[in-house]
Amino acid sequence: MNTTTLNQYETTEPANGILKRVTVLLYGVLGYAVGCTGLFWLILAAAGFAPVGLSEWQTGSVIEALLVNSGLIALFGLQHSIMARKGFKNKLVQYIPEATERATYLLTTGLVTCMALYNWQALPGVIWQFDGSVIHWSLLAINLLGWSYLLLATFVTNHFELMGLRQVYLYFMNRPYTPIPFTKKLMYRYSRHPMMLGMLIGLWVVPVMSAAHLAMATFLTLYMIAGVYFEERDLIRNFGETYKNYKKEIAALIPSIF
Repeated sequence: MNTTTLNQYETTEPANGILKRVTVLLYGVLGYAVGCTGLFWLILAAAGFAPVGLSEWQTGSVIEALLVNSGLIALFGLQHSIMARKGFKNKLVQYIPEATERATYLLTTGLVTCMALYNWQALPGVIWQFDGSVIHWSLLAINLLGWSYLLLATFVTNHFELMGLRQVYLYFMNRPYTPIPFTKKLMYRYSRHPMMLGMLIGLWVVPVMSAAHLAMATFLTLYMIAGVYFEERDLIRNFGETYKNYKKEIAALIPSIF
């Protein structure tokens, strides 16, 4: 997923006091930490290394569990979609420094992700399970490769911009914000959304596919399909013909397939 920052503002505020600049910097670090906590919990849970559904309340009904889980993913999707829209951003920065907009997005994303994982409802049944076999370790290796691919893609664009740290650092240093240019490096030469591809691999290529994990993978996949539509609409708005031409040349996920 080409997540080159959508923020196109330039800081026009005068030099700020050191207390405000330090506060903004620390807020950005907090947003980064919480956002990463949610992401790495999801990664470890998908690979089978961390539990989900830690809440004491677990319904015994399959229908209720599916409704709760779909509601949690809907909340996750609404937070991502609404906060990523330019209109929402413009309203948000009327109340907070512009430099903290991305950090606020990451902070909220991390909180919503952790809430979803904490309250995830168990479902009976296992779709497939490979224990201690070559298939088990092969699937686990591919799973971790997928998540590594996602993380690498964040650095190909600009990890610190994507995670809100560059913005708060520039604010702290009293330097004007300059948008990151559009990039077509490495995996972005073959896939418009390599982060999404990595996440799909991480969600679906697993040695143990429980019914609860299947529900999570399915709901998140449906959200990502919808999310790409809105993201690409914003990218076209921001980069114009540059992105339109890129979209014609490069596949969304896998060359010659999709």
